[in-house]
Amino acid sequence: MREAVQQWVESLPIPEPVAVMLLAALPITELRLALPFARGVLEWSLLPALFWSVLGNLLPVPFILWLLGPVTSWAEEHWSWLHRFLERLFLHTRKRHTAKFDRLRDLALIAFVAIPLPVTGAWSGSLAAFVFGVERRRALALIAVGVLVAGVVVSLLVEAGVMLAEG
Repeated sequence: MREAVQQWVESLPIPEPVAVMLLAALPITELRLALPFARGVLEWSLLPALFWSVLGNLLPVPFILWLLGPVTSWAEEHWSWLHRFLERLFLHTRKRHTAKFDRLRDLALIAFVAIPLPVTGAWSGSLAAFVFGVERRRALALIAVGVLVAGVVVSLLVEAGVMLAEG
């Protein structure tokens, strides 16, 4: 299976680092899939796998942070049903989590992004930053720290798996 995936990637008309970045830029899987893919399937060493995975994971963050507000405003004018849904979702989230978030604000955002589990990561962290009104540049910096921590955590797990597989 690994050989088939590796052949498929090599047949793509894009360089391997771009493939890893694009994989890391996807929601849900993010660098949790890209880093083990680069390390295990493409057989890269750890540092290039970590570098390209982190870079790819950060790629969509500025777009999300800077475009989510205008998209929400546009939805308000053109798709009232979508706007109502988003408003309810954001209001519900703020009611349930504002007290917890406000206590640890920066640390909460970093931790939320850093924990390599489904429904956490750069995409969700960008959405959380928007919902809780974190200033964009600050959110970008905090999310970058969280992605770096997630990269280290995933790297440690991948390296432990590589060591177990080797002997």
